[in-house]
Amino acid sequence: MPRIQPTRPQMEILAWLLIFLLLFFLSWRFNWHEGLDDFIENNHDYPLDHGLLALNISGFLGLIYSVLRIRDLSIEVNRRLQAEKNVDWIACHDTLTELPNRRFLESVCAQSMVDQRAQESFAAFSIDLDGFKKINDLLGHDHGDAVLKAVARRLSSLFPRDRVFRLGGDEFVVLARRTGNPDLVALGERIVSVISKPVIFNGIAVDIGASVGFALYSENGDDLSQVIRHSDCAMYVAKKQGRNLVKPFEPAMQDELAKRVRVEADLRAAIKHAEIVPYYQPLVDLKTKEIIGFEALARWKTASGEFIPPHEFIPVAEEAGLIVDLTDQLLRHACSDALSWPSHLVLSFNLSPIQLSDRLLGLRILKILGDVGLPAHRIELEVTESAIIQDAVTARIVLDDLVNAGVGIALDDFGTGYSSLSQLSNYRFDKIKIDRSFVSSFETNDKQDKVIKAIIALGAGLGVTITAEGIEEESQLQRLQDLGCDIGQGYLLGKPAPAESLAADQLGARILHRG
Repeated sequence: MPRIQPTRPQMEILAWLLIFLLLFFLSWRFNWHEGLDDFIENNHDYPLDHGLLALNISGFLGLIYSVLRIRDLSIEVNRRLQAEKNVDWIACHDTLTELPNRRFLESVCAQSMVDQRAQESFAAFSIDLDGFKKINDLLGHDHGDAVLKAVARRLSSLFPRDRVFRLGGDEFVVLARRTGNPDLVALGERIVSVISKPVIFNGIAVDIGASVGFALYSENGDDLSQVIRHSDCAMYVAKKQGRNLVKPFEPAMQDELAKRVRVEADLRAAIKHAEIVPYYQPLVDLKTKEIIGFEALARWKTASGEFIPPHEFIPVAEEAGLIVDLTDQLLRHACSDALSWPSHLVLSFNLSPIQLSDRLLGLRILKILGDVGLPAHRIELEVTESAIIQDAVTARIVLDDLVNAGVGIALDDFGTGYSSLSQLSNYRFDKIKIDRSFVSSFETNDKQDKVIKAIIALGAGLGVTITAEGIEEESQLQRLQDLGCDIGQGYLLGKPAPAESLAADQLGARILHRG
């Protein structure tokens, strides 16, 4: 904290005090008071005694004024000191939870010590809440704030002698002293257990979870910031693998995180320069062998000529908050390509699960269609059942808006998730897509064959088109045709290709697969 500098009134008081002391010393040294008494005694014609009385009275009043002024100055200085303390506290603490914030943690890292004892052994726990965004989106920020306060209280109670930080959003860090040889995995699981208890707010029980990673000071060098980076790395791995998990840091995690950071940086550049483009795989009517449309599949070819598969960069785009920009860019590109196709061909486009929690998704898609000039009935959006269940309320609003505008909706990967019949009745799906995992084995697996039969029969009963993905063998194609499957997709019928490589016969009426 900066040192308080004396104010001008304080300096003036000090100066007058010094002058008074000087005059008092001179008066005592040269007997000025006795000389003044003699002068008054010998000069009665002058009312000097009255003047001296007035001077004494004014001096006494001045003394009182000075005392009061000094008191006011003292109050003012104390208020200033308290205000500066408050400013310092606010700068280093989170106002919502009253926990130390990231700035405080950075100052601790700069000093490389915990509780002023740099040599003390401790563990750093990085904590990220699971499902917190959904609470804010569905219940409002008041409920989200209540959850954060409850988590802060629970962590502070669990670690009364240690430091708990809120870094922002739903991220917390605990620097816990190690005495003896504690079971840190068990402690991490206790953190998860404490946080996961429902939070009651306005009569509503809010469920929350947590992903926890930890790293040890004694095993990871003397750099506190590095220890916290390691615990963050372990936490990201825990979050990636599921909810309510605890992971200790392992050196291999750092390599994985470094790779992810590189991929994210490259991905940002690729989106900026529009290097990720749609490839198109034909959708074929299995009865007539006619192509009825194409599914757009994201392909990223780096400057070195390497193809990075979607399952590697799509999750990174979701975690880094890039999925909206990437999807909008790919959809605009695909819609522009589809304008050059015959008008009966449909464009099928996949939506990321995380996007169905965005209430503005439908409006953005319809705006892109309007900007490009592609009719709404020529596009079909594919969503997974797990994506719908993640945020059912928002998903229902978004999908209803799109359906009302004439956009088709397909339920993708059917059979791999919940496969709930209630979802088929709650949403207006135009198509159900059978996952490739069933198609790859149904010829040799009687149960899989029966599942496909049941799905095809279900589609016929509901009046919903059935598409089979992953057709790679002639025998698979023949069997699906025999079962009455409507549409097929797979390498046997056509591999994904860029728009400029689509053959003339693919854009025509029929496709001739090679057996």
